[in-house]
Amino acid sequence: MPFKSQAQRRKFAQLLVQGKISPATFEEWNRETGSTRLPERVRRKTTAAAKKRSKRAGRARRTATKKR
Repeated sequence: MPFKSQAQRRKFAQLLVQGKISPATFEEWNRETGSTRLPERVRRKTTAAAKKRSKRAGRARRTATKKR
């Protein structure tokens, strides 16, 4: 499985130095990643349900403050 970000690559390098993963594992992941340019960090994608929930919550807060 290739690395998804530079931060993940650094973490695996740290685990390699600590001896928690084998050099073969690190090399396999590094080989599969290749020379592609990786982002520094990867964020989780928000789902449609989460977006809908946040819109409703914001709308409810606004109407509650108007009624006062």
